Amino acid sequence: MRSSQRIAFVILGSGLFLTLPARQARIHGEQRGSGGGPSQMEVWAPLPEKGTSFIPPNKPVTKIAALLAKHKGEQTWTETIVSDNLFHGDYISMPPGAKTPRRFHQDNRAFWIVQDGQIRFTIEGQDPFVAARGFLVQVPKRLVYSMETVGDKPSLRFEVTMAHSNTMYPIDETPPPMRGVKFERARVAKAKGAYDEANVPFIDYNQTIAGHPKPKKNPDQFVGDAHDGGYVNVGIANIIRGDSATQPPAREDDLGHFHVTGPEFWFVLEGQIEFKIGSVPIFVADQGDIAYAPAQTWHRVRFAGAGMATRLAIVGYANSHVFQATGDRSGQ
Repeated sequence: MRSSQRIAFVILGSGLFLTLPARQARIHGEQRGSGGGPSQMEVWAPLPEKGTSFIPPNKPVTKIAALLAKHKGEQTWTETIVSDNLFHGDYISMPPGAKTPRRFHQDNRAFWIVQDGQIRFTIEGQDPFVAARGFLVQVPKRLVYSMETVGDKPSLRFEVTMAHSNTMYPIDETPPPMRGVKFERARVAKAKGAYDEANVPFIDYNQTIAGHPKPKKNPDQFVGDAHDGGYVNVGIANIIRGDSATQPPAREDDLGHFHVTGPEFWFVLEGQIEFKIGSVPIFVADQGDIAYAPAQTWHRVRFAGAGMATRLAIVGYANSHVFQATGDRSGQ
């Protein structure tokens, strides 16, 4: 085991939250109340003495402008942005008319943020729909789905699956060839995941920005439940919106929070977001950029720029935030 420092921390027993424009902006992960309240307890939490390094392809920020410049003139390309013990995330460009085979994921859901173009999603049990920029789409485990680029330009999506959540195919579909992989005829349970009032097929976030959010339980969550069928699934995605003008001033001694088991990463849906991650100099990410904090790494996130800003925050488990202890600066 690596040598580590032992520091007193507070674990907060509440999840992430949405900042509504009409209210004073709260910072993601804010600790409230003296002593932490009944939902918090002080603990000794391990941290590496030398900090946690970024293991490629993971890095503090991936700029969408740099990706588009790298792939200028290409219609078909994939860039892995996140790959760790919990998640796999790819930016994927698909040309007009291109369509994926019908497919599914055996044990966990998958989800997408559409960054450009239009994608027709055909999901088992749902009417087909076309998702454009600003759409958030998800599919529960074992539901068969396909995607097709429609319109006259390539589609660009950020696709998130759980780590090692290899794609499977129904028996009447032909799997695409994969280097080093053979597809075996097999049987799996018919039981499938399902949508519910907390997890809907899609959210058109353009409507949210326009003041018409999709009515659903927990409107500040995109992927809302970590429990399915009696066991824990990895992956929670929270929508956090606010205005930099209404948030408290930043403090140098505010480290933010960290997660012991896995990373946290963010897709900027709207405006600009400021990040302080470990020893990395503070930076600002723009719409379409993706920021990443490894496990056991302090990170603080704030709204930036003029006007409203929104991030989609992705973590492995609910209530996994570890904050500075009572008496220290409240984690933000």
